[in-house]
Amino acid sequence: MSFISPSITVQIHAPMTRAASIVCTPDAMRFIGFLCDKFENRRQNLLAERKVKAALYDSGVCPSFPKETEESVRNNPHWKCAPPPKDILDRRVEITGPVDRKMVINGLNSGANVYMADFEDSSSPTWVNMTDGQVNLRDAVRGTITYTNPQNGKVYSLRQDANLAKLFVRPRGWHLDEAHVRVNGKFASGSLFDFGLFFFHNVHECVRQGTGVYLYVPKVSIIIRLKLVW
Repeated sequence: MSFISPSITVQIHAPMTRAASIVCTPDAMRFIGFLCDKFENRRQNLLAERKVKAALYDSGVCPSFPKETEESVRNNPHWKCAPPPKDILDRRVEITGPVDRKMVINGLNSGANVYMADFEDSSSPTWVNMTDGQVNLRDAVRGTITYTNPQNGKVYSLRQDANLAKLFVRPRGWHLDEAHVRVNGKFASGSLFDFGLFFFHNVHECVRQGTGVYLYVPKVSIIIRLKLVW
């Protein structure tokens, strides 16, 4: 299946399962196409630079801070980062798990402060896992997620109280591709695919609830908060 804009072509080389048809809408895939078209060259440049840096460090060169941050940040007594949002001030207990439906429910119900839904290490990057996971998180954001065990009929749902864990999303790493999607003939970034679908389908609902989209970027250990409306 192809999604075409004036300068960007997005092709899906995978079955349009029920989950895929829900999250991989034409508008969502145009958004994915825009992100990949905008950032793919930068992504590849950074990946190439990482190989150069790795070779330097392997040869004995020590990492150092960027020169441009010396005066403006590191030696600036007045520099401060932005305060954390109120709804994630307490992150003393965080748990991480895959994006399958039962685990998302149990993670949010666990009593932890944060449940990090992981599209990378905790989840095998099959087309079904990635697209089903997006549907699961979409339903979790709206509080409508349920799961019925096919073996014993037990029903899982979110607790009806204010003690649910805060949902964080961990997209795949910057170095990983989404093998089932091509943008202008090139594999889509797995990071941008995971981020783009979650952001596209959930940012307005998160803003309506008075919170934001929280992302854990793997391999660089930072938290990104996105609270945008376009």
